[in-house]
Order: sequence, then C-alpha cells, then structure tokens
Amino acid sequence: MGSGKDLLILGFVCMLTQSVSGSCDKGLVLQKGQCVDINECDYSICGKDSFCFNTIGSYYCVCHPGFINSRGNINFTAQTGQCIDTNECLTNKNICDHLSKCENLIGSYACNCQSGYVNINNNKTSQCKDINECEEAERKHENICGDNGTCMNINGSYWCICKNGYTNYGNDRTPCSKLSCDRFTASKTSPTLGGLADILSLMRNSCLALSDSTVPGGKADGEALLEKLLTATDEVLSPGPVGSSKGVSGLLGAVENSILLIGPQLKVNTTKMETKETVAQIAVRKGKSRPTGPLHLTSGSTSLSTDWSTALGTGPYPGFALAALLSYKNLEGSMNRSFEKLQKAEEDVSFQVFSKVVSVVVSNPSTQNLSSPVNITFTHLQEKRRTPEVGFICAYWSESGAWSPDGCSQQQSNETHTVCQCEHLSSFAVLMALYPMEPIYELQVVTKVGLILSLVCLVLSILTFRFCRSIQGTRTTIHLHLCICLFMADLVFLVGVSRTEPEGGCRFVAGMLHFFFLGVMAWMLLEGVQLYRMVVLVFNATIRPLYLYVFGYGVPLTIVILSATIRPKGYGTKQHCWLSLEDGLIWSFFGPVCIIIVLNVFFFTVTVWKLAQKFSSLNPDLSKLHKIRAFTVTAIAQMCILGLMWVFGAFLFNKDMIAVAYIFTILNSLQGALVFIMHCLLSKQVRDEYAQLLSCICTPQKKSYSDYSSTNPSSSQSQGSRSGQLTGESNI
Repeated sequence: MGSGKDLLILGFVCMLTQSVSGSCDKGLVLQKGQCVDINECDYSICGKDSFCFNTIGSYYCVCHPGFINSRGNINFTAQTGQCIDTNECLTNKNICDHLSKCENLIGSYACNCQSGYVNINNNKTSQCKDINECEEAERKHENICGDNGTCMNINGSYWCICKNGYTNYGNDRTPCSKLSCDRFTASKTSPTLGGLADILSLMRNSCLALSDSTVPGGKADGEALLEKLLTATDEVLSPGPVGSSKGVSGLLGAVENSILLIGPQLKVNTTKMETKETVAQIAVRKGKSRPTGPLHLTSGSTSLSTDWSTALGTGPYPGFALAALLSYKNLEGSMNRSFEKLQKAEEDVSFQVFSKVVSVVVSNPSTQNLSSPVNITFTHLQEKRRTPEVGFICAYWSESGAWSPDGCSQQQSNETHTVCQCEHLSSFAVLMALYPMEPIYELQVVTKVGLILSLVCLVLSILTFRFCRSIQGTRTTIHLHLCICLFMADLVFLVGVSRTEPEGGCRFVAGMLHFFFLGVMAWMLLEGVQLYRMVVLVFNATIRPLYLYVFGYGVPLTIVILSATIRPKGYGTKQHCWLSLEDGLIWSFFGPVCIIIVLNVFFFTVTVWKLAQKFSSLNPDLSKLHKIRAFTVTAIAQMCILGLMWVFGAFLFNKDMIAVAYIFTILNSLQGALVFIMHCLLSKQVRDEYAQLLSCICTPQKKSYSDYSSTNPSSSQSQGSRSGQLTGESNI
C-alpha cells in the first residue's frame, strides 16, 4: 500500500473507535445522534487495478480482468492483498496458435502473427491469415522479383521463380540476380597448382544447382558449402608453398568468386569459420531495404572497417548485401616474391611480406571504384621498429601475379600494427621494405685505422714468434699460427668484406673469413689444451706440430667445405661478404665458436684448480708454477677478448645495430695489439731480444762485446737453462 492509503486506514480506525465510544457498530459513524454507514470506496481504497464494492459497515475489492489477487483471493480488502497482472501467455500456452506469438500486456495479451501473416481479429485471438505479397505488389505496381523473375505466393512469404541464367540463391523474398557459372571453369586454373581444379569443379556444380531452384524447398546449405570450400583450400595449401605466382592468383580468384556465390546462401547474419589454413568471417544482410551503417569484420589478426553502403555499391539493390574478410595463415611464404613493380621504382630496396595475406570480398560489383576507401588493420608477423632502414608498404596482389602499392596508402604504423587505406578491393598484405644502410663515415675511419694498427701489431708478433729463438716451443707455435690466421682474417675483412660484386668474388671472401676466423678459435682451443697438459701432464706436455696443423687448419677447412656444399648461396649477401643470417648458415660459425669457448672455460678452470693445489704443496717448483700461472692469465684474457668480440659479432650485420658495429670494430682492432702486448712486450726474454736487436742496429761498433758475451760460459749456461725448461716458453 502507498503512504496515502495507510493514512486512510488510520482514519478508518479512528472513526471505528469513535463508533465504539458512541455505541455505533463497526463501519458506521455517529452523526447527529444516528449511526451512518461509511462509503470506503470513495477513498479508492482498493487501488487502480480493482473494483470496489461498498457494503453496510464494510467493503470488498475485486480485481479487473487480466489481474489476480496476490494472495489468490477473489473478494478481498486492502489488508488482504492487491491486484497484480496475469501473464496469460504462461497460464495458457495455447492461447495463440502456431502462426502467431503470444505477447503479454498489462492486464491483457496480444497474438502477433508471424511475418507474412496478418491477424484479422485485432490481435486478441489468433486468427492469422496469409498475406498474398504477389497481389499486393501488383496492386502497388512493384516488381518485387525483378525483371527476370515471376512472383509466386507461398504461406507466409513469396518465391521468385527465375529465368534461366538467374537465381534467387535459394532464398524466399529475394529478387532474381544474374548467375555466372563460367567463372568456375577449369580452363582458368594453373596446371602447376594441384587441387585448384577440384575447388572450381565443386563451385561450378553448386552454381549450376542454384539455377534449378525454381520451386520452393530447393534451398542450398550455405554453411556446408563454405566448409567444403575452406577444406578444399586447406588441401591445396597444406603440402607447402605454392610454386608460382600464377598459381597464387588462380587460388585467390577462385576463393573470392566462391565467397560471392556462397555468401547469399548463408542463413545467419554473421558467419565465422576457421580451418587449418584459413580464417573467414562473412556478414550478410537481406531484406527489401538497402542496409546502412558501419561494418566491422575481424579475421585472425586482421580487421576491416567500412560501411554497408560501400560494400553494396550504388547499383541496383539485389535484395542482399555481402561483405567477407578471409585470412590465409601461411600463404605469405608463397607470396614472398614478385616485387618487380616495387623494385622498378627502388632498385636497391629488398622487400618481404610482413603480415598475413587477406582477401576482402563484397557484393559491390565495382570494387575498383569504391564510393569511399576501406581501412584494413594488419598485425605484423613480428615486432619491427620503423627506422630509416626499415619501412612498411601497403600493397595488393594484382591480376598479373605481383605486388603493387597502387590505390593503397599507409595511414599509421607502429612496431606491431599497420593501418592501410585502400580505394579498391582485392587481396592485401603489409610489405616490409629494407633500405640499404648508408655507410657511416666515422665507422669507416675507426675500422680502417683500427685494422691497420692490428695488422701492424700482428706482423710484429709473427716475426717475433718465428725468429725469437729463446721462446721457441709448442706454445709459441700455437701463438704464431693464431696470429697468422688473425692477420689473414683482418686483412681480408679490411679489403673485401664490403665488395659484394662480383657475386663469386664475394662468396670467396665470405668463405675466407669463415675459414680464418674459425682458425683463430681453433688455435685458441689448442692453447687451452696445451696449458692443461702443462699442468696435468708434467712430463711430455709438448704436442707434435703435425697434430697442431691438422686440428688448427683441418677442422676449420672441413667445416667450411661442408657448409659451402650444403648452403652455397649462404656465402655472401647483398650488403656484405659474410654468412647469411636468414638460412641458418651463420651457426656453422657461431656453433663451433660456442663449443670452443665452453671447452676452454673447462680447461682453464681445471688449470687454475691444479695450480692452486700445486702452490699449496710442500715443495712447489715456484719458477715453473709462476710461469704457467702467467701463461694461464694471458690465455684467459685473450679468450675473453675474442669471445666478447664475437658476442657482438653475432649482431654485426643487422641494420639497426650501429652501436654493436662500433664495439665489434674496436674489439677487432685490439686483437693484434693484445697479442703483441701480452705475448711480446710483457715477456722478459722477448724484451731482451728486442734490446739486443736495437743495440745492434743503433751501436754496431759494440759488436765485439756482444760476441764476447755470447762465448761467456756462464752466459751459455744461463741460455741453455732457459731453453731447457719445460717447454722453452717465456717468463713473464
């Protein structure tokens, strides 16, 4: 009850109290000495959805038709319930027949006839009568089936019987449209693309079957046909990349034409279907009036934004509108070519497909002249920051079997997405353009100066290791050939790494760099093995030179021959004469480098551990131990510099790694100087040899004193002692 009704009841209580005190019965009030009846109905005590009946000394309420007392009472008072609506559609499910739908109303109900029927009894009872749309259209002079169809009335709808060559796509209320099955002829397929003829045969048979849909009941199953199409497309694409541009064009054209045939046969407004190789979303609108409003489709990682007016076009309305977005999951590998039109404008630029390939299909017959452009948002295959060396291009696949940017422009782009705006419809993708990186003058200067300094130091080191007799031994042999390999690698790098023409010469340079840099790492591993043998195998720690040469040069040569045999085109790129980063050949270098670094870490760890044990022994040979310790320190330092250099060298030829290029160049320049300082200038024996050589050059008159010194017995004894040590190596 509302608050006003509560006050009314309170007033009645007061009057009843007065009646009792004045000796009147309940429901009467004392007036002028007489008990008079109170008409409770004057105060709307029963509410708006009920009738009020006054009685002597009381009243009762009855609900209006279509309402019922909340407590199930027929006659009631304000204290015993109120009237609520009766849902006739629930209480009597057969109140409307099968041609209409019951709708509950406040206090009533209505029977709404299905589409194509009209209620002849004002919706109160279910008396639905079929509407003869054909007669109504004739009376209004409307041609609802078009010029090539005849209207036939059926219960609840009408059917357009189409002439030969026209169809209503198996739908009632749909005008007849021209049907062209010649686009699915097998003669248009590429003989090199297996399975495409099966798709065309399937769609041609379905197309011809539509022309037989002249009577009601011959409706096609669009969903089943779409599934067959995508399954057949999977069978074409699953074996691997399509071998030719003509085959790609044939497949794209067949699928697009098939979507145009299938779309009008779909029963629901939006259909989405995904298979192993494709993702498709198709939107269809049917009805007498042209659809309007925005249109958004999403297929896989790509989305389309346009409107229904653009999708339909400005021509005659066929009774339906269609828009589809089809994304191919792996087709970009087959279309990563045919950039001739783009490369004519930019010869030095290389391109690659950088998104999934999608096809846009609409019912607009004039897709080359859209009323407004469409926006397509692509997701990149991988994150790639836009730099002066990298650009993104919106392109479509032309009928000639090549990518073209005509009619498509880039609206915005970031590391992960690109939005393209296109004035026509076809198959689209985002292409990544790799522009040649301009040489940096400062980096060229650092490279030339640093490598020249390294070459000079390596020449001095080679001469020292070859002619300095006091340090001859296994370890010096290793250092000599390590310097020879490093000298040749730096020389070839300085002279030929950027000379990409002719192609054969560039591949030879890349092979030489591969061989000599592997040689450097191989001789560095031999140094670790030699140190290990000096500590663990105290006696007979030398290694025969033949074994050194076989490993130091034989292993790198074997790796290069195998790599060149398996991937000959991996040697040399368009920008540098080095190993290609795209086909995995680079691991024929970095794989051995990683293995050698790991092995050397093991050998050096064991060497240091053994040295610590020997230093803690009771009677250590301190001179030998200090010498080996010094050898180990220099070897570890050398390995760290070389290893660190190739950590940055792994990224040297990436276009957006300018800082890495500087670091690699500086470290590479330090190699020759590092070897010369650690193994020559820091060696006391080598310094003595240098001093003796300088003294002979600067003061030749003191030659007799040198001769005298060389014949001194004590001097000879000292020299023999030095040469007879463990390996004849220098004392640092």
